[in-house]
Amino acid sequence: MRTTVDLPDELIRAAKARAAERGETLKELFTRLLAREVKSPASTPQKGRVSLPLIGDAEGTSVVTTNADLEAALTADDAERYGH
Repeated sequence: MRTTVDLPDELIRAAKARAAERGETLKELFTRLLAREVKSPASTPQKGRVSLPLIGDAEGTSVVTTNADLEAALTADDAERYGH
């Protein structure tokens, strides 16, 4: 079905960038996000939710991650995903 939605320009630019990063069309991005939102309404508490941070241990020991660490991990993930 075709519909028209008036969204802020900044939001559309960010959505287009996100879709391009994921290798999907803007339609695919909106469909995926809207389907996820419709399937889990805000009024229904989600089971199995966790609190952040997800890295560490029960004693609260911190894990230090630098921007360089994140960049390396994302680069490795891209290489694995896209075969570069």
